[in-house]
Amino acid sequence: MRLARQFVKSEASAEDVLQDAWLGVLAGLEAFEQRSSFRTWFFSIVGNCARKRATKEAKLVPFSTLTDAPDSEPAVAASRFAEAGRWPDHWAEAPSPWPLPDEAALGKELAVVVDRAIEALPAGQREVVTLRDVLGLSAPETCEAVGISEANQRVLLHRGRARVRAALEETLGWAP
Repeated sequence: MRLARQFVKSEASAEDVLQDAWLGVLAGLEAFEQRSSFRTWFFSIVGNCARKRATKEAKLVPFSTLTDAPDSEPAVAASRFAEAGRWPDHWAEAPSPWPLPDEAALGKELAVVVDRAIEALPAGQREVVTLRDVLGLSAPETCEAVGISEANQRVLLHRGRARVRAALEETLGWAP
């Protein structure tokens, strides 16, 4: 799901990519020659399906952007408010407090910075960094899934990691 999400714009599209990939696996299972692990073979199918889907999505205009209708759903569900009693139309239960620890906030902020930095990488670097650092594939598995040499994989990984590190350093104020 994470690999597919690197290419497509929504969770729903990523789920569709996974369905397409599983159909591809089922259709090609008899042709699987076991020259690589099943995991590597599967990730290469997911990557190919995700790239195809991303190309299609780049050409589409969402229907929701063609209308000026306001969002009709309320911001907070009505069930969260008391209907009767001493304080009708007030919170039925008080909302839970915001997390206070600075470390938790910083951790979440840095995770967002890393995700955005990975999304901003060129396609090859993004794919290699995602496979190696996010999904935990080994170097040979990544080379097999992407169809590149080990030297090329090292270069793409190094350059991708350097850009992600630069984004973190800039956010933390450590940039030279």
